[in-house]
Amino acid sequence: MISIKPHHFVDIVTALGDGCTEFQPHPYGHAVHTVAKDILSNPDIDLRIAMGADDICLPCRHNLDGLCADTIDTSFRPLAPKSKREYNLLIDERWSQRLGLRQDDQLTARELCLRIRDCADDIEDIYRETPSDRTAERQARLQRGIAKFLE
Repeated sequence: MISIKPHHFVDIVTALGDGCTEFQPHPYGHAVHTVAKDILSNPDIDLRIAMGADDICLPCRHNLDGLCADTIDTSFRPLAPKSKREYNLLIDERWSQRLGLRQDDQLTARELCLRIRDCADDIEDIYRETPSDRTAERQARLQRGIAKFLE
């Protein structure tokens, strides 16, 4: 079972929609590359929803005692908190509300992707700190990724 934040799953599916099928190790040391490989190779893999540090975060150099110590670029989203932990929590709370998810819910990657497909026709309110044109691009990549993942 993979422990995953809602936005991390969305990011993986969005990257798939952008043509990414192989994720590479990142200098931060997080585990996106291994978690994405597991999810993309088995849509029926079991997931457990996490609102704190998940399996992607655990090996990251910015994970300090379960809390993200990284910051985000606020130059194009000045209303977002500078703390990556705070911003990601906002995004995860919005996704969770939209998808009817709670901490420790268990479902397969396919089931989560189906929920996203059925509930994510407009994601501007989830990424409200981001300019509309960037969110529209993300929306298009997400939709393509959902189609690829579920085919």
